[in-house]
Amino acid sequence: MSDREPPPRRRVPRPARPERPARPERSARPERSARPVGRRTPGPGARPTRRPAPRSAAPRVIRLGSPRPRLRMIGLALTLVLIAFVVRLLQVQAVDASTYAAKAQQNRYVGYTLAAERGGITDRAGVALATSVDAYTITADPTLFTRKQLKADDGPEQAAALLAPILGEDQETIVKKLRPANRNLRYVVLAYRQTPQVWKQIKDLKTALAGKAETDPSTVNALAGVLAVPTSKRVYPNGDLAAGILGWVNAEGKGGGGVEQRLNRMLAGKDGKIRYAQSGGRQVPTVGSTETPAVPGSDVELTIDRDIQWAAQNAISDQVKASKADRGYVIVQDTRTGEVLAMANSPGFDPNDLSKASSVNMGNAALQDAYEPGSTAKVMSMAAVLEHGVATSQTHVVVPNRLHRGDRLFKDDIDHPTWHLTLNGVLAKSSNIGTILATGQLGRTQQQANQVLYSYLRKFGLGRYTGLGFPGETPGILAAPGDWSTSQQYTIPFGQGVSLTAMQAASVYSTIANGGVRVAPTLVRGTKGPDGRFTPAAKPRQTRVVSAKTAKTLAQMLESVVDDEEGTGARARIPGYRVAGKTGTANRVDPATGKYKGYTSSFAGFAPADQPRITVYCAIQNATEGGYFGGQICGPVYKQVMEFALKSLQIPPTGAKAAKLPVTYKP
Repeated sequence: MSDREPPPRRRVPRPARPERPARPERSARPERSARPVGRRTPGPGARPTRRPAPRSAAPRVIRLGSPRPRLRMIGLALTLVLIAFVVRLLQVQAVDASTYAAKAQQNRYVGYTLAAERGGITDRAGVALATSVDAYTITADPTLFTRKQLKADDGPEQAAALLAPILGEDQETIVKKLRPANRNLRYVVLAYRQTPQVWKQIKDLKTALAGKAETDPSTVNALAGVLAVPTSKRVYPNGDLAAGILGWVNAEGKGGGGVEQRLNRMLAGKDGKIRYAQSGGRQVPTVGSTETPAVPGSDVELTIDRDIQWAAQNAISDQVKASKADRGYVIVQDTRTGEVLAMANSPGFDPNDLSKASSVNMGNAALQDAYEPGSTAKVMSMAAVLEHGVATSQTHVVVPNRLHRGDRLFKDDIDHPTWHLTLNGVLAKSSNIGTILATGQLGRTQQQANQVLYSYLRKFGLGRYTGLGFPGETPGILAAPGDWSTSQQYTIPFGQGVSLTAMQAASVYSTIANGGVRVAPTLVRGTKGPDGRFTPAAKPRQTRVVSAKTAKTLAQMLESVVDDEEGTGARARIPGYRVAGKTGTANRVDPATGKYKGYTSSFAGFAPADQPRITVYCAIQNATEGGYFGGQICGPVYKQVMEFALKSLQIPPTGAKAAKLPVTYKP
């Protein structure tokens, strides 16, 4: 800084100012501090410092600081906030857009399955045996029962108290569903397949609560989150009729037994799907929805004749009750086509109300029970003897009262003097000893004879499935001949030591009635798709078992069982018709203990004997009241069912006379 003083400034005269009004006195200012440090003192000749004229005292004015720093701070803060918003916006709309979109869709949109209409099941004439009616599956959205939604802590409890008596469910169960562990769960099923009346009750109650809530804010509409999905319910118009064949449909809409289970995929069709936007448990109509329509199931037409099924079921049920037996079965089959016209079991169950059904009776015992058939199996032994050419129907057989074979002593059902029977008489009088003697001629050794008999038993269908493909069906028990015990070698020819089902037994007699050709039994005639087109079932497999000549001879021999005074099947006679049949009474294996207890009583046959059309087989397990012989308790059932079937199908008598083969001979 220069020590030199600046040159004196020239003064420009100022114009005179008008006088200002006198200002109010200001308060005296405090004395100023000493001159500032560093300020130079004027030297000699310097102009004296001019002091301002004293001012009158005035109030001090408080001046605000500059606003710019504050504006800068506010601007910076807003900028940071905007940057944060922009970053978050980029994250939501660009980086994680798909994730958030999915969450939004999940929370906004709900979807459920559109159940396909289940196909119906009819008998051969188109009469409904199983059908479907409108129903509703009651559902709920658990998120609509929270305190946030209902403004109440006990929303699930209130809803459960209202729903339990209507749905027939336990309150605690409903509460658990409405308050799940997963708080994000949006869909639970409260009850499957309820009637329209049940849903109407819930809907009316729901509407009443909603109306009351509008006028009374303290009212909680605890049912606001309860919804319903249209579906269908299985109904069996005939109650327990043919229940063993039809089966049932479980709570999830799937077949649980019988035809319902076997053909479930065909009957069920294909479910559809629907997805829509919702708000407060209601669909938003202005927002689009996506829907995949359901494809209805196909209708199934069975070979069953409802009327014949009814007659068979009544007959076997009455006899089982009268005999106080464990169970019984009746099979009715068309001998020419193999079609099953009736398959009745007793006791049965009502598929409309499974809560009262016993698990033991919910299957189809005619296909699931394997038991020793007894003398009805002798017809296969006689078929082997005739077909193998070792005897004829009139071959003489000397039958002693006892026969020693292996380690056992064999006898017939009654003591008798030595009988002189024809082979026809052996079958007519159902002689165990005569059957053992006849089948012993099938080979040079007993082992060879066993092998030959085994081959015929297999051809008749023993030890293998019938071809029906039924759930739970058993092939029975037929050991290989090399595994036959000493006693089995002699008991299998008369039906002990081998097990079969009622359907297998009926098929044996249908084979003989059909000229020696076995036609695999069938239960389904065809299906009708959603387009209404009928598709017939594939033709059953046919296998020649014995020659037509052998089959005809066997039919004549079986007539002697019923018509001859020496026969055991007199109670199966039908006036005007020629009837072929065979009685059976076998020791029964108790399934609970595995030991012999009680008897299996049976009767099998066909009519008319000379032009067979219908086969009927009846078996009753462990009759404890009255008689237990097959001719006594199953013969009348056979007669009752056969008479009804012949009349129902309008099958007239042939009018031809029976052959009357001899039963005995004079030595």
